[in-house]
Amino acid sequence: MRQQFEEHPEIDPDDPLIVIQAAAETGQVPDLETYLAQFQASPTGIIPIKTPDRLVMIKVQTIVSVEIQANLLCLYTTGETVQTRDTLRHFMQRLPGTTFVQVSKHGLLNLDHLRSLEDSFSGNMTAILANQVKADVSRKYVKNLMQRLGI
Repeated sequence: MRQQFEEHPEIDPDDPLIVIQAAAETGQVPDLETYLAQFQASPTGIIPIKTPDRLVMIKVQTIVSVEIQANLLCLYTTGETVQTRDTLRHFMQRLPGTTFVQVSKHGLLNLDHLRSLEDSFSGNMTAILANQVKADVSRKYVKNLMQRLGI
Protein backbone atom coordinates (compact mmCIF):
# COMPACT_ATOMS: atom_id res chain seq x y z
CA MET A 1 0.00 0.00 0.00
CA ARG A 2 1.34 3.38 -1.00
CA GLN A 3 0.60 6.75 0.58
CA GLN A 4 0.57 10.19 -0.93
CA PHE A 5 -0.19 13.58 0.60
CA GLU A 6 -1.48 16.48 -1.46
CA GLU A 7 -1.86 19.92 0.04
CA HIS A 8 -5.11 21.74 -0.74
CA PRO A 9 -5.49 25.04 1.19
CA GLU A 10 -9.25 25.18 0.49
CA ILE A 11 -9.86 22.02 2.61
CA ASP A 12 -10.52 22.58 6.30
CA PRO A 13 -7.54 21.16 8.27
CA ASP A 14 -9.94 19.88 10.96
CA ASP A 15 -12.01 17.97 8.39
CA PRO A 16 -9.61 16.42 5.85
CA LEU A 17 -10.88 14.65 2.74
CA ILE A 18 -9.54 11.12 2.37
CA VAL A 19 -9.80 9.37 -0.99
CA ILE A 20 -8.91 5.70 -1.42
CA GLN A 21 -7.93 4.75 -4.96
CA ALA A 22 -7.72 1.10 -5.97
CA ALA A 23 -8.63 -1.19 -8.85
CA ALA A 24 -11.44 -2.75 -6.78
CA GLU A 25 -12.85 -2.67 -3.27
CA THR A 26 -10.97 -5.81 -2.26
CA GLY A 27 -7.76 -6.74 -0.45
CA GLN A 28 -6.77 -4.13 2.13
CA VAL A 29 -9.39 -1.58 1.02
CA PRO A 30 -12.26 -2.82 3.28
CA ASP A 31 -9.91 -2.95 6.29
CA LEU A 32 -8.69 0.56 5.53
CA GLU A 33 -12.26 1.84 5.20
CA THR A 34 -13.19 0.28 8.54
CA TYR A 35 -10.13 1.76 10.20
CA LEU A 36 -10.89 5.23 8.86
CA ALA A 37 -14.52 4.99 9.95
CA GLN A 38 -13.41 4.19 13.48
CA PHE A 39 -10.56 6.70 13.61
CA GLN A 40 -12.59 9.54 15.08
CA ALA A 41 -14.77 7.38 17.29
CA SER A 42 -13.77 7.57 20.92
CA PRO A 43 -13.62 3.91 21.89
CA THR A 44 -14.98 3.30 25.35
CA GLY A 45 -14.09 -0.36 25.27
CA ILE A 46 -17.74 -1.32 25.71
CA ILE A 47 -20.28 -2.18 23.01
CA PRO A 48 -23.99 -2.28 23.88
CA ILE A 49 -25.68 -5.36 22.39
CA LYS A 50 -29.47 -5.48 22.09
CA THR A 51 -30.92 -8.91 22.82
CA PRO A 52 -34.65 -9.77 22.70
CA ASP A 53 -35.12 -9.04 26.40
CA ARG A 54 -32.32 -6.67 27.47
CA LEU A 55 -29.38 -4.46 26.54
CA VAL A 56 -26.07 -6.15 27.39
CA MET A 57 -22.83 -4.19 27.80
CA ILE A 58 -19.95 -6.23 26.37
CA LYS A 59 -16.31 -5.32 26.95
CA VAL A 60 -14.61 -5.45 23.55
CA GLN A 61 -11.46 -7.13 24.88
CA THR A 62 -13.57 -10.06 26.17
CA ILE A 63 -14.98 -10.88 22.70
CA VAL A 64 -13.28 -14.04 21.44
CA SER A 65 -15.14 -14.52 18.16
CA VAL A 66 -18.31 -13.53 16.35
CA GLU A 67 -20.31 -15.55 13.84
CA ILE A 68 -23.66 -15.67 12.11
CA GLN A 69 -25.79 -18.72 12.97
CA ALA A 70 -29.37 -19.09 11.70
CA ASN A 71 -29.91 -15.35 11.17
CA LEU A 72 -28.53 -14.50 14.61
CA LEU A 73 -25.21 -12.83 15.39
CA CYS A 74 -23.48 -14.87 18.12
CA LEU A 75 -20.81 -13.20 20.22
CA TYR A 76 -18.56 -15.62 22.06
CA THR A 77 -16.90 -13.87 24.98
CA THR A 78 -14.62 -15.11 27.72
CA GLY A 79 -17.63 -15.39 30.03
CA GLU A 80 -20.78 -15.93 27.98
CA THR A 81 -22.41 -16.22 24.57
CA VAL A 82 -24.70 -13.38 23.52
CA GLN A 83 -27.09 -13.51 20.57
CA THR A 84 -28.55 -10.53 18.73
CA ARG A 85 -30.27 -9.72 15.46
CA ASP A 86 -27.48 -7.68 13.88
CA THR A 87 -25.47 -8.12 10.71
CA LEU A 88 -21.82 -9.03 10.77
CA ARG A 89 -20.95 -6.03 8.58
CA HIS A 90 -22.72 -3.57 10.90
CA PHE A 91 -21.14 -5.14 13.98
CA MET A 92 -17.66 -4.92 12.44
CA GLN A 93 -18.18 -1.19 11.88
CA ARG A 94 -18.94 -0.74 15.57
CA LEU A 95 -15.73 -2.42 16.72
CA PRO A 96 -12.93 -0.10 17.85
CA GLY A 97 -9.33 -0.93 17.10
CA THR A 98 -7.77 -3.40 14.74
CA THR A 99 -7.56 -6.63 16.74
CA PHE A 100 -10.50 -8.20 14.89
CA VAL A 101 -10.12 -9.92 11.53
CA GLN A 102 -12.76 -11.44 9.28
CA VAL A 103 -12.05 -15.13 8.71
CA SER A 104 -15.11 -16.18 6.73
CA LYS A 105 -18.21 -14.74 5.14
CA HIS A 106 -19.98 -15.47 8.42
CA GLY A 107 -17.38 -14.83 11.12
CA LEU A 108 -14.55 -12.88 12.63
CA LEU A 109 -12.15 -13.40 15.49
CA ASN A 110 -10.18 -11.37 17.99
CA LEU A 111 -6.44 -11.81 17.36
CA ASP A 112 -5.77 -11.19 21.08
CA HIS A 113 -7.53 -14.51 21.84
CA LEU A 114 -5.96 -16.57 19.03
CA ARG A 115 -4.04 -19.55 20.45
CA SER A 116 -3.18 -21.54 17.31
CA LEU A 117 -4.10 -22.34 13.73
CA GLU A 118 -4.52 -25.82 12.34
CA ASP A 119 -4.69 -26.93 8.72
CA SER A 120 -8.09 -28.16 7.70
CA PHE A 121 -9.40 -29.55 4.43
CA SER A 122 -9.32 -27.83 1.01
CA GLY A 123 -6.97 -25.03 2.06
CA ASN A 124 -9.15 -23.95 4.98
CA MET A 125 -7.85 -23.59 8.52
CA THR A 126 -9.27 -23.91 12.01
CA ALA A 127 -8.48 -21.20 14.54
CA ILE A 128 -8.23 -22.32 18.16
CA LEU A 129 -9.14 -19.45 20.45
CA ALA A 130 -9.46 -18.81 24.18
CA ASN A 131 -11.96 -20.97 26.10
CA GLN A 132 -11.54 -23.73 23.47
CA VAL A 133 -13.64 -21.74 20.98
CA LYS A 134 -12.98 -22.84 17.40
CA ALA A 135 -13.53 -20.77 14.27
CA ASP A 136 -13.30 -21.89 10.67
CA VAL A 137 -11.02 -19.79 8.48
CA SER A 138 -12.12 -20.12 4.87
CA ARG A 139 -9.37 -20.23 2.26
CA LYS A 140 -10.54 -16.92 0.80
CA TYR A 141 -9.58 -15.20 4.10
CA VAL A 142 -6.42 -17.19 4.99
CA LYS A 143 -4.09 -14.80 3.13
CA ASN A 144 -5.54 -11.74 4.90
CA LEU A 145 -5.23 -13.48 8.29
CA MET A 146 -1.60 -14.35 7.58
CA GLN A 147 -0.88 -10.73 6.62
CA ARG A 148 -2.45 -9.50 9.84
CA LEU A 149 -0.26 -11.97 11.76
CA GLY A 150 2.83 -10.71 9.93
CA ILE A 151 3.47 -14.03 8.18
